[in-house]
Amino acid sequence: MGAGAESEYKAYKDPTRKIGSRIRDLMGRMTLEEKIGQMTQLDRQNLTAAVLRDYSIGSVLSGGGSVPWPNATAAEWVEMVNGFQNASLASRLGIPMIYGIDAVHGHNNVYKATIFPHNVGLGATRDADLVKRIGAATALEARATGIPYVFAPCIAVCRDPRWGRCYESYSEDVEIVKKMTELIPGLQGDIPPNHPKGIPYVGGKTKVAACAKHFVGDGGTTKGIDENNTVINWHELMHIHMPGYLPSIVKGVSTVMVSYSSINGVKMHANRYLITNFLKGLLKFRGFVISDWMGIDKITYPEHSNYTYSVLKGIEAGIDMVMVPYNHTEFINTLTYLVKNNFIPTSRIDDAVKRILRVKFTMGLFENPLADNSLAHHLGSQAHRELAREAVRKSLVLLKNGENADEPLLPLPKKAPKILVAGTHAHNIGNQCGGWTITWQGYAGNNITTGTTILTGITGAVDPETKVVYNENPDTEFVKSNNFSYAVVVVGESPYAEFFGDNLNLTIPDPGLNTISNVCQTVKCVVVLISGRPVVIEPYLTSIDALVAAWLPGSEGQGVADVLFGDFPFTGKLSRTWFKNVDQLPMNVGDPNYDPLFPFGFGLTTKV
Repeated sequence: MGAGAESEYKAYKDPTRKIGSRIRDLMGRMTLEEKIGQMTQLDRQNLTAAVLRDYSIGSVLSGGGSVPWPNATAAEWVEMVNGFQNASLASRLGIPMIYGIDAVHGHNNVYKATIFPHNVGLGATRDADLVKRIGAATALEARATGIPYVFAPCIAVCRDPRWGRCYESYSEDVEIVKKMTELIPGLQGDIPPNHPKGIPYVGGKTKVAACAKHFVGDGGTTKGIDENNTVINWHELMHIHMPGYLPSIVKGVSTVMVSYSSINGVKMHANRYLITNFLKGLLKFRGFVISDWMGIDKITYPEHSNYTYSVLKGIEAGIDMVMVPYNHTEFINTLTYLVKNNFIPTSRIDDAVKRILRVKFTMGLFENPLADNSLAHHLGSQAHRELAREAVRKSLVLLKNGENADEPLLPLPKKAPKILVAGTHAHNIGNQCGGWTITWQGYAGNNITTGTTILTGITGAVDPETKVVYNENPDTEFVKSNNFSYAVVVVGESPYAEFFGDNLNLTIPDPGLNTISNVCQTVKCVVVLISGRPVVIEPYLTSIDALVAAWLPGSEGQGVADVLFGDFPFTGKLSRTWFKNVDQLPMNVGDPNYDPLFPFGFGLTTKV
């Protein structure tokens, strides 16, 4: 060769070679340490170029709210991701890292990105094509910031609304969840005909690798307690929680994330039978299995109390990539020790690395490791905002529209002398987006990101002559003395994510009920509920003229006004049972003592 090792032909770098032979060639060159490096995923916080280069780290992620700096632009995200990627490319073998992020309702960590309705609302649309288009838009916005991998979709089947992640679930009904796996071809691209079953597929530079999560049974825990135990027989597990995974694999999903929860007392992160025998064996999944955030640490109680045992059990179970996310040396040293002392066979390590490399080769990361700014205009684009607005319109469920003998209140007249808009959620983008928005937990207010509040939507929809009066929490005297034609009251839950949202009483937070009673006893009112799940609405229902479940609509509040004023019809149907009181929970469609306030599938319609 003459010019030294640099000019040596490397089959793994040859895009004309089949992926299998590229993987074999690369793995033949890798040391054990480099293989274990590939199995490691670190958060971008405290991460240095030297760590990526010297340890051949396989993946980097942004956890919720882990951003280059507040309000970073697309170009600044690209610069950060490329900085990390250049460090990976400088490693001995130059294996690119894969950058992952939670994009669970749009590219939700990023300032000015389009925030779509959370899954609970999308389930109410029953519209798989809409969800697929949302996937494609989310992929473009993620790629606009240089990110090629998203931890979505959540295909949990939430069976108890007391669970803090219930809004991440499309439905209590697995048929709807299966239908909504269309998000995957939206994110990754349509799988080509004759593509081998179970092999991941990502269709180029405008698409991202997806992640079906959380495997398996996360929506079935006792009392909906997050990360807790799902007590279930095999038949129920197979018929309620597992069926979403088969269509995901058939559609070429690249990765599967393991659940924090347990099945009958066995931690899923340590469940070898379900991960290795069932998912990889029976379902023939050929992408890689990733842990959740510090998920293997939680195999023991207290968390991290026996880390060697946790690593042993997690890797043995079949987890291929471990979201560490901070202490790489502890994980790498522990796993290296376990392999060198024959506690874990090298065949298990090779299976993990083969799967990780398969996804990277499939995505074209070796040919196109670096992002550019050519897609920046897609971030928060008008086209994506229009799509989000369409999704809001289709997700709204009309639960009540006047009493039987009364005239329906909706659609509202655009021409009226004076109308009242009230409630904590009427003019608050943070509240209407919910958790997993800019930060992990989300937060209230209008400085969180760009978008349109419901109040702004209403103001834009009514006749220019109509006076819109906004008062967040008016007293009865104010309502009585103003002679309003009608009122729109927008109240609901404060933002939350994961276990912070676990809630055993499911009441509307203060001052929501107070606002409803002050307004609705005095003037014709429509109540718009912003929530991640059904909430207790009795005994207030009788005083409410019209009731709309708007779920967590995201950044485009005009979608709510579009339907309230009749420019578009109400078409949404409940994807969750609306209970009368929490003592009935868990209660799901098909249960023997099914006695809901509004049944699964319920939703009144209006004409345009």
